[in-house]
Amino acid sequence: MAAFSVLAIAVASGKAGYVFLSGGKLQDWGITVQAVRSGNELVGFVQGLINELRPDVVVTEDCMASTCRKGDKAKALIRSLAKLASHNGVHDVDVPRPRSFQSKYEEAEALVTNYPEVAGHLPVRKRRIFDFEPRSMVLFEALALAQEVINGPPMRVAAAMG
Repeated sequence: MAAFSVLAIAVASGKAGYVFLSGGKLQDWGITVQAVRSGNELVGFVQGLINELRPDVVVTEDCMASTCRKGDKAKALIRSLAKLASHNGVHDVDVPRPRSFQSKYEEAEALVTNYPEVAGHLPVRKRRIFDFEPRSMVLFEALALAQEVINGPPMRVAAAMG
């Protein structure tokens, strides 16, 4: 498959993370907590990313999948991002959240081996049951979504492109 650019966005409780890959190389990434206060703020934030980065595909989590563990607010935010992509003429691909590892931390460590640029965001230790999840985990969730499209079956992207 020809190289294409992917903007993957993950939304979690009170935060959102994005990664931008072009030709399979990580070009840009970030985390925001301010933009998830309302749907309009997140849509504005992502609109700025689309304008600046010009991705071929926007990847979000499939909220309709039975494996989706997101709350109602996060699901509504994700649906608004899918609409935004279609209004911009960018292909939206929604994928079920991959769960190939025992924990998010093992997944993050595996992703760092492929993308050492984000190693600084890797949590120092696993959280205890009563700790809040580290803010940076949403970045690895976005990276996992992007990986699912890049390394996954090409039918998913082909279906989005019509």
